[in-house]
Amino acid sequence: MISNDEKNWAMLCHASAFCGLLGIPYGNIIGPLIVWLLKKDSSPYIERHGRESLNFHLALAIYMTVAFILCFFFIGFLIFPIVWIFGVFCTVQGAIKASNGSHYLYPLSIEFIK
Repeated sequence: MISNDEKNWAMLCHASAFCGLLGIPYGNIIGPLIVWLLKKDSSPYIERHGRESLNFHLALAIYMTVAFILCFFFIGFLIFPIVWIFGVFCTVQGAIKASNGSHYLYPLSIEFIK
């Protein structure tokens, strides 16, 4: 049985990625990293959600960097907002799944942390 406290911390692992939307450089990575480092040893449920969120947002940073570079070739102006919307959508999905007590696997995520 997963406690409400575990669900809330797991949800925060995903929702903390929105720090990047507040203008904090790489906040989408720093937020989940801080929550994951603080709570990963307290629950396997929190550890898994934190790891999933962190892996996805590291991959998303790579995708955004590539899209930014492609802006010099004008195709990036089309790709960049699509990647951004995809990131927001997946992050919301992850937070909802975590608060409901189920696991979420991000699509197109790269497993940096195993």
